[in-house]
Amino acid sequence: MATIEIEVDLRERFGPARDQGARPTCLAFATSDNHAGLRAGWQPLSCEYLYFHAQRRAGRAAEQGALLPAMLEALSGDGQPMEAGWPYLEAPPPEAAAWKPPAEVGPCFGRAGVAANSAVASVRSTLSLGHPIVILSMLSPSFFEPIDGVVTPAPGEQPELSQRHAVVAVGHGRVDGEPATLIRNSWGAGWGLDGHAWLTDTFLAPRIFATATLMEEVNVPSRSVAA
Repeated sequence: MATIEIEVDLRERFGPARDQGARPTCLAFATSDNHAGLRAGWQPLSCEYLYFHAQRRAGRAAEQGALLPAMLEALSGDGQPMEAGWPYLEAPPPEAAAWKPPAEVGPCFGRAGVAANSAVASVRSTLSLGHPIVILSMLSPSFFEPIDGVVTPAPGEQPELSQRHAVVAVGHGRVDGEPATLIRNSWGAGWGLDGHAWLTDTFLAPRIFATATLMEEVNVPSRSVAA
Protein backbone atom coordinates (compact mmCIF):
# COMPACT_ATOMS: atom_id res chain seq x y z
CA MET A 1 0.00 0.00 0.00
CA ALA A 2 1.24 3.47 -0.89
CA THR A 3 2.38 5.91 1.79
CA ILE A 4 0.34 9.10 1.53
CA GLU A 5 1.46 12.36 3.13
CA ILE A 6 -1.34 14.93 3.16
CA GLU A 7 -0.37 18.60 2.96
CA VAL A 8 -3.73 20.20 2.06
CA ASP A 9 -7.14 18.50 2.30
CA LEU A 10 -10.36 20.43 1.61
CA ARG A 11 -12.71 17.42 1.56
CA GLU A 12 -14.52 18.58 4.69
CA ARG A 13 -16.11 21.40 2.68
CA PHE A 14 -17.98 18.89 0.54
CA GLY A 15 -20.69 16.31 1.06
CA PRO A 16 -20.80 12.79 -0.40
CA ALA A 17 -19.43 12.37 -3.91
CA ARG A 18 -22.09 12.64 -6.58
CA ASP A 19 -22.65 10.48 -9.66
CA GLN A 20 -23.12 11.88 -13.17
CA GLY A 21 -24.18 8.51 -14.55
CA ALA A 22 -23.75 7.97 -18.28
CA ARG A 23 -24.24 11.60 -19.32
CA PRO A 24 -21.36 13.88 -20.48
CA THR A 25 -21.87 16.28 -17.58
CA CYS A 26 -18.55 16.04 -15.73
CA LEU A 27 -17.72 19.72 -16.18
CA ALA A 28 -21.11 20.78 -14.83
CA PHE A 29 -20.61 18.54 -11.79
CA ALA A 30 -17.06 19.76 -11.17
CA THR A 31 -18.05 23.42 -11.49
CA SER A 32 -21.21 22.97 -9.44
CA ASP A 33 -19.48 21.11 -6.62
CA ASN A 34 -16.64 23.64 -6.56
CA HIS A 35 -19.26 26.41 -6.32
CA ALA A 36 -21.13 24.63 -3.52
CA GLY A 37 -17.87 23.96 -1.68
CA LEU A 38 -17.16 27.68 -1.54
CA ARG A 39 -20.51 28.45 0.09
CA ALA A 40 -21.23 28.19 3.80
CA GLY A 41 -22.45 24.68 4.64
CA TRP A 42 -22.68 21.90 2.08
CA GLN A 43 -25.83 22.11 -0.02
CA PRO A 44 -25.63 20.68 -3.54
CA LEU A 45 -26.53 23.06 -6.34
CA SER A 46 -28.38 22.13 -9.52
CA CYS A 47 -25.96 20.64 -12.06
CA GLU A 48 -28.85 20.25 -14.48
CA TYR A 49 -29.58 23.97 -14.47
CA LEU A 50 -25.94 24.95 -14.92
CA TYR A 51 -25.42 22.41 -17.69
CA PHE A 52 -28.58 23.52 -19.48
CA HIS A 53 -27.53 27.16 -19.53
CA ALA A 54 -23.96 26.36 -20.56
CA GLN A 55 -25.26 24.33 -23.50
CA ARG A 56 -27.75 27.03 -24.43
CA ARG A 57 -25.02 29.65 -24.47
CA ALA A 58 -22.74 27.47 -26.59
CA GLY A 59 -25.48 26.25 -28.93
CA ARG A 60 -24.83 22.64 -27.96
CA ALA A 61 -27.24 19.77 -27.38
CA ALA A 62 -27.99 17.92 -24.16
CA GLU A 63 -26.00 14.91 -25.41
CA GLN A 64 -22.78 16.87 -25.97
CA GLY A 65 -20.05 17.67 -23.50
CA ALA A 66 -19.87 21.24 -22.24
CA LEU A 67 -17.23 23.86 -23.04
CA LEU A 68 -15.37 25.61 -20.23
CA PRO A 69 -15.95 29.23 -21.43
CA ALA A 70 -19.71 28.61 -21.71
CA MET A 71 -19.77 26.93 -18.30
CA LEU A 72 -18.12 29.92 -16.63
CA GLU A 73 -20.42 32.32 -18.49
CA ALA A 74 -23.46 30.37 -17.32
CA LEU A 75 -22.23 30.31 -13.73
CA SER A 76 -21.82 34.09 -13.62
CA GLY A 77 -24.70 35.03 -15.91
CA ASP A 78 -27.38 32.48 -15.03
CA GLY A 79 -26.21 31.05 -11.72
CA GLN A 80 -27.65 27.95 -10.08
CA PRO A 81 -30.55 27.17 -7.78
CA MET A 82 -30.34 24.50 -5.12
CA GLU A 83 -30.46 20.91 -6.38
CA ALA A 84 -34.16 20.67 -5.47
CA GLY A 85 -34.92 23.51 -7.90
CA TRP A 86 -34.15 21.24 -10.85
CA PRO A 87 -32.91 17.80 -9.77
CA TYR A 88 -30.40 16.00 -11.95
CA LEU A 89 -31.91 13.84 -14.69
CA GLU A 90 -30.70 10.33 -15.47
CA ALA A 91 -31.23 11.24 -19.13
CA PRO A 92 -32.60 14.29 -20.97
CA PRO A 93 -36.12 14.04 -22.45
CA PRO A 94 -36.34 12.46 -25.94
CA GLU A 95 -37.74 15.70 -27.34
CA ALA A 96 -35.08 18.44 -27.27
CA ALA A 97 -37.68 21.15 -26.68
CA ALA A 98 -38.82 19.41 -23.50
CA TRP A 99 -35.40 19.85 -21.88
CA LYS A 100 -35.84 23.10 -19.99
CA PRO A 101 -35.92 24.25 -16.36
CA PRO A 102 -39.13 24.19 -14.35
CA ALA A 103 -41.06 27.46 -14.27
CA GLU A 104 -39.97 28.01 -10.67
CA VAL A 105 -36.54 26.91 -9.51
CA GLY A 106 -36.04 29.19 -6.53
CA PRO A 107 -33.24 31.72 -5.98
CA CYS A 108 -30.20 31.38 -8.20
CA PHE A 109 -26.64 31.96 -7.02
CA GLY A 110 -23.92 33.18 -9.34
CA ARG A 111 -20.15 33.22 -9.06
CA ALA A 112 -17.36 34.62 -11.19
CA GLY A 113 -14.80 32.25 -12.58
CA VAL A 114 -11.70 32.45 -14.75
CA ALA A 115 -9.65 29.98 -16.73
CA ALA A 116 -6.34 29.61 -14.92
CA ASN A 117 -2.80 28.31 -15.37
CA SER A 118 -2.88 24.57 -16.08
CA ALA A 119 0.52 23.81 -14.57
CA VAL A 120 0.30 21.33 -11.71
CA ALA A 121 2.42 23.62 -9.52
CA SER A 122 -0.16 26.38 -10.02
CA VAL A 123 -2.95 24.01 -8.99
CA ARG A 124 -1.10 23.24 -5.77
CA SER A 125 -0.57 26.94 -5.10
CA THR A 126 -4.30 27.58 -5.44
CA LEU A 127 -5.11 24.68 -3.13
CA SER A 128 -2.61 25.97 -0.57
CA LEU A 129 -4.64 29.19 -0.44
CA GLY A 130 -7.67 27.12 0.58
CA HIS A 131 -9.41 27.23 -2.80
CA PRO A 132 -10.58 24.09 -4.63
CA ILE A 133 -10.05 24.29 -8.38
CA VAL A 134 -11.65 22.70 -11.44
CA ILE A 135 -9.19 20.74 -13.55
CA LEU A 136 -9.71 19.26 -17.00
CA SER A 137 -7.46 16.44 -18.11
CA MET A 138 -7.08 13.64 -20.55
CA LEU A 139 -7.52 10.14 -19.16
CA SER A 140 -5.94 6.72 -19.64
CA PRO A 141 -6.74 3.24 -18.27
CA SER A 142 -5.25 3.71 -14.79
CA PHE A 143 -7.76 6.45 -13.95
CA PHE A 144 -10.71 4.09 -14.15
CA GLU A 145 -9.53 1.79 -11.36
CA PRO A 146 -7.48 3.59 -8.69
CA ILE A 147 -5.31 1.26 -6.61
CA ASP A 148 -5.76 1.98 -2.89
CA GLY A 149 -7.04 5.41 -3.87
CA VAL A 150 -4.03 6.26 -6.05
CA VAL A 151 -3.87 6.83 -9.80
CA THR A 152 -0.46 6.51 -11.41
CA PRO A 153 0.15 5.34 -14.98
CA ALA A 154 1.47 1.91 -15.86
CA PRO A 155 4.81 1.86 -17.70
CA GLY A 156 4.30 3.13 -21.23
CA GLU A 157 0.73 4.30 -20.58
CA GLN A 158 -0.02 7.39 -22.64
CA PRO A 159 -2.75 10.07 -22.40
CA GLU A 160 -5.75 9.32 -24.60
CA LEU A 161 -6.71 12.48 -26.49
CA SER A 162 -10.31 11.37 -26.97
CA GLN A 163 -10.84 10.65 -23.24
CA ARG A 164 -11.36 13.98 -21.46
CA HIS A 165 -12.78 14.58 -18.02
CA ALA A 166 -13.32 17.33 -15.44
CA VAL A 167 -12.91 16.96 -11.67
CA VAL A 168 -12.36 19.18 -8.64
CA ALA A 169 -8.91 19.32 -7.07
CA VAL A 170 -9.42 19.38 -3.29
CA GLY A 171 -5.98 18.74 -1.85
CA HIS A 172 -2.35 17.89 -2.41
CA GLY A 173 0.43 15.93 -0.81
CA ARG A 174 2.81 13.12 -1.64
CA VAL A 175 2.38 9.47 -2.60
CA ASP A 176 5.50 7.44 -1.82
CA GLY A 177 7.41 10.71 -1.92
CA GLU A 178 6.03 11.89 -5.28
CA PRO A 179 3.88 15.05 -5.41
CA ALA A 180 0.21 14.21 -5.96
CA THR A 181 -3.11 16.00 -6.24
CA LEU A 182 -6.27 14.85 -4.45
CA ILE A 183 -9.35 15.06 -6.66
CA ARG A 184 -13.10 14.72 -6.17
CA ASN A 185 -14.72 12.82 -9.03
CA SER A 186 -18.36 12.61 -10.12
CA TRP A 187 -18.61 8.82 -10.52
CA GLY A 188 -20.17 8.11 -7.14
CA ALA A 189 -18.72 6.93 -3.83
CA GLY A 190 -17.70 3.55 -5.28
CA TRP A 191 -14.81 5.08 -7.23
CA GLY A 192 -11.49 5.45 -5.43
CA LEU A 193 -11.69 6.56 -1.80
CA ASP A 194 -15.37 7.44 -1.40
CA GLY A 195 -15.28 9.19 -4.76
CA HIS A 196 -11.80 10.70 -4.37
CA ALA A 197 -8.30 9.69 -5.47
CA TRP A 198 -4.72 10.89 -5.49
CA LEU A 199 -3.32 11.62 -8.96
CA THR A 200 0.46 11.45 -9.00
CA ASP A 201 2.33 14.09 -10.95
CA THR A 202 3.46 11.32 -13.29
CA PHE A 203 -0.18 10.86 -14.23
CA LEU A 204 -1.53 14.41 -14.03
CA ALA A 205 1.25 16.60 -15.42
CA PRO A 206 1.16 15.25 -19.02
CA ARG A 207 -2.64 15.06 -19.07
CA ILE A 208 -3.95 18.30 -17.56
CA PHE A 209 -4.94 20.82 -20.25
CA ALA A 210 -7.11 23.43 -18.50
CA THR A 211 -8.18 24.66 -15.07
CA ALA A 212 -10.73 27.12 -13.73
CA THR A 213 -10.72 29.08 -10.49
CA LEU A 214 -14.02 30.27 -9.05
CA MET A 215 -13.96 33.65 -7.40
CA GLU A 216 -16.42 36.09 -5.81
CA GLU A 217 -20.18 35.71 -5.68
CA VAL A 218 -22.10 37.75 -8.26
CA ASN A 219 -25.74 38.77 -8.49
CA VAL A 220 -27.69 36.91 -11.13
CA PRO A 221 -30.00 39.07 -13.26
CA SER A 222 -33.63 38.27 -12.55
CA ARG A 223 -34.27 37.62 -16.26
CA SER A 224 -32.04 34.56 -16.14
CA VAL A 225 -34.09 32.78 -13.51
CA ALA A 226 -36.70 31.89 -16.12
CA ALA A 227 -35.51 29.61 -18.88
